[in-house]
Amino acid sequence: MTPLKQKLAAMIEADGPLPVSTFMQLCLHHPEHGYYAARPGLGRDFRTAPETSQVFGEVIGLWAAYEWAAMGAPAPFSLVELGPGRGVFMADILRAAAPQGAMVVAANVFLVEPSAPLRQVQSGALAGAAAGHLDALADAPPGPLILLANEYLDCLPARQFVQVGGAWHERVVGLGPSRDLAFGLAADRAPGANAPPAQSALELQPGLETLVAQLAERGGPMRALFVDYGPGTGPPSDTLRAFRDGQQVDPLNEPGACDLTVDVDFTRLAALAREAGLDVAGPAPQGQFLGALGVEARMRALISANPSAAADIHAGVAELVEPDKMGQRFKAICLSSPGLPPPAGFSSP
Repeated sequence: MTPLKQKLAAMIEADGPLPVSTFMQLCLHHPEHGYYAARPGLGRDFRTAPETSQVFGEVIGLWAAYEWAAMGAPAPFSLVELGPGRGVFMADILRAAAPQGAMVVAANVFLVEPSAPLRQVQSGALAGAAAGHLDALADAPPGPLILLANEYLDCLPARQFVQVGGAWHERVVGLGPSRDLAFGLAADRAPGANAPPAQSALELQPGLETLVAQLAERGGPMRALFVDYGPGTGPPSDTLRAFRDGQQVDPLNEPGACDLTVDVDFTRLAALAREAGLDVAGPAPQGQFLGALGVEARMRALISANPSAAADIHAGVAELVEPDKMGQRFKAICLSSPGLPPPAGFSSP
């Protein structure tokens, strides 16, 4: 039994079952025993797009430089990454944007990262850049903003609801006969008026509302690009998964020792953003988005400079764009303050 599992069992015995969202929050972010505090297994438990190919960060770095110019080239401005992992994504972004010169000079770079172990790793990866750390997006200074987030939304805790006999019940984590953690249903907790009647299960991420509100409240010119996985239409139902050492495992077995993730409800994110007065582009499949940004040309240039690594470079980019790999399941969505031109990489509606 992991230390966190013992603490969870004691909490449940004292106060009753936990909503799945609370369980996720504690598993990922408990200050002493949470996954990101004790075992941030990037590259071991899971592999993100920047870890798959440097081309991912490079084309998005060029996208950021283009969008900065489209915003009127504000100086200074904040270049913020949510969930920066090992710092690889931002390092690739800054390297690709460096030839543009002015944008990198104008940028105040911030990494939103509460995990102390990951902050150390990120500082090493960005040793040549003046990057600061923030505990939360709300700590970012006011003014013009370009925000980037790859595989951040899928870690926002989700509430799960199940419809039984025409009534909705919230899924909770309680204790089984042997004090093992077990899923169950609460008596009278409904997801709200927007629950789709045809679905028997539903996931809601309350953090999406908070995120959109924070972006909408900023005012000034702003682009926020999110790349993550989830359905392009309709809400997810029951997608909670746990990963350890590259394998999917039972999320209840070793809380705090494995990564937890859920699919992102892009439809709801887009609706929340529009309700808040933001412009929305996407969601677009990752392969389509990267293709529109010139990923193949960037790949060819990298192969030309590194011919001995051609096969590995090609394989990495194929992983990003092929429909049967990350190209279709992953989506890109851009939220913007009103009045800006449409962002690059997204087809006109």
